[in-house]
Amino acid sequence: MPIKRNESLKAISREHHHGLLLCWKIRTGIKKQVEPERIKKYTDWFYTSQLLPHFELEEIHIFTLLGNDHELIKKALSEHRRLKRLFESETEIIKNLTLIEEELESHIRFEERIVFNEIQLIATEAQLQQIKKIHTEEKFVDNLTDPFWLS
Repeated sequence: MPIKRNESLKAISREHHHGLLLCWKIRTGIKKQVEPERIKKYTDWFYTSQLLPHFELEEIHIFTLLGNDHELIKKALSEHRRLKRLFESETEIIKNLTLIEEELESHIRFEERIVFNEIQLIATEAQLQQIKKIHTEEKFVDNLTDPFWLS
């Protein structure tokens, strides 16, 4: 049964969808034996333009609804730190791309299925409206400089 996402969190859930697409692109690139540097160049772009602002939004405006001492939030923050280290690493590129692909997908599923559901249970309508006000959805514009996943 699909999760009924509160209207105020839908834009953030759509960003999660782009994160899952990134995982698919990495998997596809690795399977097609695309040079790791090409994939890394794309993941670097995605990380700085999409993922970091997304993490910041979650950490400042969404996770705080449960509080940073909440077990689910501790786990989510720990996963954010781990993913940042993987994206920022310049060594063992193929190994890190594989880890990013696995861990980012797992992290997104965790937030969607568990964290956001918990937030929807405890957040007031005013808090949810505040998120909607802060987070205006921008249309995702992909970086197609080198669409390695299509080749």
